Amino acid sequence: MKENKFKIVSDKVPKGDQPQAIESIVTGLNDGLRTQILQGVTGSGKTFTMASIIEKMQRPTIVIAHNKTLAAQLCNEFRELFPNNAVNYFVSYYDYYQPEAYIASSDTYIEKELSINDEIDKLRHSATCSLFERRDVIIVASVSCIYGLGEPSEYHNMAISLRPGMEISRDKVIERLVANQFKRNDFDFVRGTFRVRGDVLDVFPAQNSEVCLRIEFFGDTIDRICEVEAVSGKVTATLEHVAIYPASHYVVGSDKLEKCIQNIEDDMNKEVQAFLDADKPLEAERLKQRTSYDIEMLREMGYTTGIENYSRYFDGRKPGQMPYTLLDYFPDDYLMFIDESHMTIPQIRAMYNGDRARKDSLVGYGFRLKSAYDNRPLKFDEFESKIGQLVCVSATPGPYELERADNIAEQIIRPTGLLDPIVEVKPTKNQIDDLISEVNKAIEDGGRVLITTLTKKMAENLSGYLIEHGIKTTYLHSEIKTMERIEILDALRSGETDVIVGINLLREGLDLPEVSLVCILDADKEGFLRSSGALIQTIGRAARNANGRVIMYADTITGNMKKAIDDTARRRKLQQEFNKKHGIVPKTIVKKINNTLQITKKEENKKKMTDEELEKFVTELRLEMDKAVAELDFERAIELRDSINELTKKTKKNK
Repeated sequence: MKENKFKIVSDKVPKGDQPQAIESIVTGLNDGLRTQILQGVTGSGKTFTMASIIEKMQRPTIVIAHNKTLAAQLCNEFRELFPNNAVNYFVSYYDYYQPEAYIASSDTYIEKELSINDEIDKLRHSATCSLFERRDVIIVASVSCIYGLGEPSEYHNMAISLRPGMEISRDKVIERLVANQFKRNDFDFVRGTFRVRGDVLDVFPAQNSEVCLRIEFFGDTIDRICEVEAVSGKVTATLEHVAIYPASHYVVGSDKLEKCIQNIEDDMNKEVQAFLDADKPLEAERLKQRTSYDIEMLREMGYTTGIENYSRYFDGRKPGQMPYTLLDYFPDDYLMFIDESHMTIPQIRAMYNGDRARKDSLVGYGFRLKSAYDNRPLKFDEFESKIGQLVCVSATPGPYELERADNIAEQIIRPTGLLDPIVEVKPTKNQIDDLISEVNKAIEDGGRVLITTLTKKMAENLSGYLIEHGIKTTYLHSEIKTMERIEILDALRSGETDVIVGINLLREGLDLPEVSLVCILDADKEGFLRSSGALIQTIGRAARNANGRVIMYADTITGNMKKAIDDTARRRKLQQEFNKKHGIVPKTIVKKINNTLQITKKEENKKKMTDEELEKFVTELRLEMDKAVAELDFERAIELRDSINELTKKTKKNK
């Protein structure tokens, strides 16, 4: 295991309240405090404070965020600060997920439907692999980190360790790859597959999407191991050792598999008999048919759809015993940060009950064995038992954090000298006309605008209305795919878009220094989205710009509005006094747009291609497009066509 040290690579130095906050939290960690709070206003540099704490503590770290967009932004920021360390991204890999369910009242069975984002799946594998390879690891995760994952020791033990000179036959390596859920495909070579060409075996690891491994054999001995560019076939490195981790987090050795299958079969027979004894023959037959099919698939393929529902057998857990999760992949001394803890902790607390309610019907009506209950997120007390030392990060910490905190470090002064924004309340009469006028003013001054509404429908309608008035606008809500959200935010920062309309995705943690105006519609409508904490967070989106302003459209000033406005005014006064004392002139944060997640890297690689390489790449894309058309996958064909047109334009520009 590599013993690299965490090292921040940046011109930044702690300023404002950051030095005191860093010292306070680090002292608390060294003194063994279990729970601490970093309470910092928006724009006070909480991420840099976290990074400084990690650098001082030198311990593997998980940072949990409550949504994928915030997690992606944090991951980008940590990668910029720690370019020589392993910073990984671990979120749910579903672009679309309809869980398996049964609605008894209408006798409706809903099959599980999902669309897995291949890029995010790769990043998840990269995260778990890195924890076995080094200690300088930061994983930025969503709450999906508390969902069941395969047993860490089994995942690690199933890794295939290879070195040049090692005596092992090509067929034996292939056999082990198949056992690890890799599939042979000599034509469509993608992640999680391998191909064979004589004495050369190419393997595409699950944690990568651009580089594959080439293993060359001489008889039954490994002659050479290389890293190879997947597209061009160029050798980029010669390796002295490689560990190929399983293509799935749910794997089990062949010696254990048969025993697991036998246990599944025994439980099936018991539960089928229990249904028969209760005079439920339909449920009994349904359970027998469905489980027998899964058993047959496990015997023949080593895998079945819904294999996670049998994870208890593979992990050797007893009924009701907590599942293994990402947290189990960390060493015992790991450090946990929960970002925007006032939102993230309630989300973690709610996960188990929602999952349990859905499975009651599936198990009760014979669609799943009772073992499905054990494929679940952690209960909150189980999650707490996994925490060693915790730092909760929020501008508005909730009751849970405040009750348990042994220490609170506050950051009110921003390193840039920026003040909390001016908050103005305007009546709702003619609010859209006024809104358009204010938006145009902000854009003319070179700023960007965020507008928050209460419903998705209103966000979409308002977005369309602004577009009709010549304003470059887009909307952002939970139905927008993870990677698209990141692109939308980057487009706002770069000026491709001037306005984003959203609901609650525009609150916690988003770092958009170009935003000079935030408009809150229906500010006086009481509820979760207009609580004092939610309003304070929304106001904070304008706090990274020297000209930051907030307009609340409301006919009355509610208690929540008053608290948010008063709290903002109090902090603004303290910040003004600090600036006056130290001769600081507030400056808008200047921050480059840099998305370091893998998808962007692919685009950057394309830009670096020579004209000849571009033309070759376009030819490959045309072949892939033709294949998609032949398979009637027209959506994929359209995507490829658009990529071809874009690359063709670049080729023409270069000539």
